[in-house]
Amino acid sequence: MRKPFLSYTGIRVRDLDRSLRFYRDLLGLEEVSRGDNTREGKGPYVLLRDPFSGQKLELNYYAPNSRYASPYDPGEGLDHIAFRVEGLDDVLRELHRQGVKDAPGSPNHTLPSGHRVAYVLDPDENWIEMYEHPGEQSMGLPSGY
Repeated sequence: MRKPFLSYTGIRVRDLDRSLRFYRDLLGLEEVSRGDNTREGKGPYVLLRDPFSGQKLELNYYAPNSRYASPYDPGEGLDHIAFRVEGLDDVLRELHRQGVKDAPGSPNHTLPSGHRVAYVLDPDENWIEMYEHPGEQSMGLPSGY
């Protein structure tokens, strides 16, 4: 089993447009992609990348009626950290064998794009996303996620 690699960090934001202006216009991050996961109970997101370091940041907005929405406390906007994997089922099996628990209410699912996604908890109960791209054999730096 190939080890997962850190792909991006996702943060919760209260106003997607305002946060986009801050990270893109003031800090110089470039927009890579955007989408809307409202059908999955989440909300719209924008993926940004630093043109110099290649690091990526995902801005996630959850409407008040989303099951992922929670009271916002300044400094506690971390939403999740994402690792790209090959063989999601094998990775999850090994993590579960080591005592890692699934994030509550977040079953494995397949997005319309074919990406398979699962969320587990780190020791402090931070959400860790594990995902794989369909049909891609290389774990090299992807153009998007």
